[in-house]
Amino acid sequence: MDITATNEWRKLKHLAQGHQDLNLRTLFEQDPNRVDHMTFELGDLVVDLSKQLVTTEITEALIALANKAGLVARSTAMMAGERINTTENRAVLHTALRAPHRTASQDCTNKTNNEDGSGSKNVAIEISRLTDRMASFCDQVRAGKRLGASGQTIKNVVNLGIGGSHLGPALAYEALSAYRHESVNCHFVANIDSTALHNALKELDAASTLFVVASKTFTTQETLTNATTARKWLTHHLGEEAVSQHFLAVTANTNQALAFGIDPANCLEMWDWVGGRYSLASAIGLPLMLAIGPSQFQDMLSGMHLVDEHFATTPLDQNVPALTGLIALWYRTFCDLPTRAILPYAESLKLLPSYLQQLEMESNGKSVRSDGRKLSYHSSPIIWGDLGTNSQHSFHQLLHQGTTIVPSDFIVFAKGDFNDLDNAATHQQQLVANCFAQSSALAFGRTAQEVAKIAADPKLVPHRTFEGNRPSTTIISQKMTPAVLGQLIALYEHQTFTQGVVWGINSFDQWGVELGKSLAKNIAGELATNPTVHPQYDPSTVSLINHYQKLANTN
Repeated sequence: MDITATNEWRKLKHLAQGHQDLNLRTLFEQDPNRVDHMTFELGDLVVDLSKQLVTTEITEALIALANKAGLVARSTAMMAGERINTTENRAVLHTALRAPHRTASQDCTNKTNNEDGSGSKNVAIEISRLTDRMASFCDQVRAGKRLGASGQTIKNVVNLGIGGSHLGPALAYEALSAYRHESVNCHFVANIDSTALHNALKELDAASTLFVVASKTFTTQETLTNATTARKWLTHHLGEEAVSQHFLAVTANTNQALAFGIDPANCLEMWDWVGGRYSLASAIGLPLMLAIGPSQFQDMLSGMHLVDEHFATTPLDQNVPALTGLIALWYRTFCDLPTRAILPYAESLKLLPSYLQQLEMESNGKSVRSDGRKLSYHSSPIIWGDLGTNSQHSFHQLLHQGTTIVPSDFIVFAKGDFNDLDNAATHQQQLVANCFAQSSALAFGRTAQEVAKIAADPKLVPHRTFEGNRPSTTIISQKMTPAVLGQLIALYEHQTFTQGVVWGINSFDQWGVELGKSLAKNIAGELATNPTVHPQYDPSTVSLINHYQKLANTN
């Protein structure tokens, strides 16, 4: 189906022609109950959509488009284990990872077809077995019973991964700092720049350090380069025989992990039906489980599952992930607004903008549909952002008075993570006040008439006038907890899925990263051996290689 040829699409195109005439002040005046019917509770989250530049007519039209695109059926297919990742012929079952724990004797509706396409197999059994292995391992480490090669307890865990094998656990580790075990410190290294690994290792004791090599394929060059260097560091201090006790792998390619020297008992499975950027609930989350414990990790999974169930069963007009995803699609595809800002007013969520950049832009940064046809409309917005109070003093000027409208997400908590400071409550009140003030100022601005009443110099009126009408969502919860983090992550996952379904794209592959990776492998060979540059490279790349060789080989 060509979605652009439908009446639903045409109606939204027509409505978008007048979107610049929408005014939030007017919308609030016309509907005194706007806040009530556009504020939703989802688990522990309160999601206020009232400051979005949409009307009831627009929302209904977006829902009609989602129905036309088959959003509900597509969601059902995903959770049933159908191979909706068509370019890689894979199921997409990250939601199964956080379904309630089941024993081998219990049935599970989350199933995935066998590799040969015949029948189906129950994935709940595999998930339960792996989860139990993870929990047992973590309990041993946290209790000081898991020892290194020289008999010392494990105190530091270094996660070596990149992309989804890095961003998810790194985000969660930062977000849940209040729940960490005092004797386990985690470090996350993704950058192939040796400075990153150097900084992580410089103060660590090899005898008490465990490395987790998180790589689905166990062929990712950045991760393997870091892992090889870490291996050399370990063996320099403890000898070759220490590798089996100080390295653990999370991978779908066990043979490669074994060839690296990792003990089979230290290999945790990663399935092909779990995408990297959706993998926090899998064994990729092992460092997090080590830090916060199996029980708190399960609380995070329960928060994810709550949102999964909401998304799967709630009508679209009350379905929070679907509505937020459709509103974001409205801005990008129909209103031609190219970016979206993520503004957490919480130090614990400082990595959320980076996490969502991968989730949304790697999932939906596509220019062709699942059937290979070229898109005739814009897909993923550019995701960016920073901690709210920091960004107020950097780019909020553009948000308020710039020529580009940037839809924004504000995220804040009523209570802070730590209350050991005497003035902690005041800190949190000021933080929340700033969050609410920014979203209000963006929405309603300040008219020239209002400025004139307070500006002594009439020449300053244009400079101090705020047009307002800048849309935003505000998400508030009582406090950051494992369950709340799970709810937030799943909310954004299903937003991303919703948009992908309507755009008709495959949100679960990432072919766009492959070309650069393959070229990098070839160029790395040129840089290492310093040969005559092969002519297959473009002139700029040849010149850059020559400059590198000259600079690298000059004292």
